[in-house]
Amino acid sequence: MYTFIVILILVVCVLLALVVLVQNSKGGGLAANFSAPTQVLGARQSADFIEKATWWLAAILVVLCLAATVSIPKHHAENAINTEVTTTGDASPVQAASPVATPVTGADQQ
Repeated sequence: MYTFIVILILVVCVLLALVVLVQNSKGGGLAANFSAPTQVLGARQSADFIEKATWWLAAILVVLCLAATVSIPKHHAENAINTEVTTTGDASPVQAASPVATPVTGADQQ
């Protein structure tokens, strides 16, 4: 399921990039090509469609990202942790060597 959601995310990302590239920030873009007011997809209708498509694709992307987060296979991470713990062998904590030097007494100098 996770792999399927990731593939859907990639498809939506490509579509979103294409829709954003078709747009023009100043209202030109695809809408500038259809300047006749009597056309079915006039200048205003194509701009509205592209804007709505952008919002819908962005919302779908957010939902798919949340679904991917929920459906991440958790057994792989738990197995990796368990394998690492069992391969170390000794379960006791490791004692670090003390960096404190021992004091030199007069008896040690002779």
